[in-house]
Amino acid sequence: MRTIITYFSGTGNTAAMAEAIAEAIGIEAIEVGKVTAKQVLENDIIILGCSAMGAEELDAYEMEPLFSEIENELAGKKVALFGSYDWGDGEWMRTWYDRCVAGGAEMIQEEGLIAHLYPEEDDLVACKMLGEKIKAM
Repeated sequence: MRTIITYFSGTGNTAAMAEAIAEAIGIEAIEVGKVTAKQVLENDIIILGCSAMGAEELDAYEMEPLFSEIENELAGKKVALFGSYDWGDGEWMRTWYDRCVAGGAEMIQEEGLIAHLYPEEDDLVACKMLGEKIKAM
């Protein structure tokens, strides 16, 4: 199955998560500004990462515009979400997850994978486990 990982990382925390997932799958993680909606939608498995911004929202300049373009085209796609946060309780991830489901995505995990600040060893293990699950698909 064709798989893509694209992410936004303001501080490097979400990038570390992306790299752990990508390493487990054996593919490259691509920064969101380097892909188009068309390139994302060409894949069967779409893995998206974004840190919580503002009042627990997606990055408004790169991830939100890309996601807005693809969210109603996710039917038949397998999707996984991940990201890091500093404050709040993960509301941005729950909202993002719900938007994916509303767009018809088949979610790979029951909730998005989140890490508080820089991912600790157990967070990176969870990222690698997600990657291994996706690789086995």
